[in-house]
Amino acid sequence: MSRIDETLPFIPVRFAVLAVSDTRSLETDKSGQTLADRIVAAGHELTERAIVPDDIDEIRTIVTCWIAEPTIDVIITTGGTGFTGRDVTPEAIEPLFEKRMDGFSAVFHRISYDKIGTSTVQSRATAGLANSTFIFVIPGSTGACKDAFDGIIAPQFDYRHQPCNFVEIMPRLDEHLKRGKLRV
Repeated sequence: MSRIDETLPFIPVRFAVLAVSDTRSLETDKSGQTLADRIVAAGHELTERAIVPDDIDEIRTIVTCWIAEPTIDVIITTGGTGFTGRDVTPEAIEPLFEKRMDGFSAVFHRISYDKIGTSTVQSRATAGLANSTFIFVIPGSTGACKDAFDGIIAPQFDYRHQPCNFVEIMPRLDEHLKRGKLRV
């Protein structure tokens, strides 16, 4: 079972949040704000926040810029994970993945199932790694944002979380390239 080792220091991580919506603005984006608030409350840094329409090229462009940015460690997108014609976030982002994180989707659906039952199958939540940057693609509801962040993302980006966490492996993410992503 997981636990927090209070003898270890908390290490803040740098997050960016991208809301994908044709109908919201930054001022009316409750899901992006929910994530931003939780990131800061957890002790991490929110380095970027933006909103884009449900457009593959626009989504991919901003995420591509962010994965090249050395001051961003984690990107969370919210919205565009359903099955309607405008839901294209996974199609925009999955081609960028160097490594897929299949376990994220499985655990997200497990947590979601306990709250919304079989309706969880209507989400195409996904995650992966690109240029040593973790990317999480989650649904646009505030409930889904809370479930993903509180149940998976927050514990995995707490260095004190045991038996293992993403923070402890971050320095080794691109060791196969013989270079390190700049850590400020």
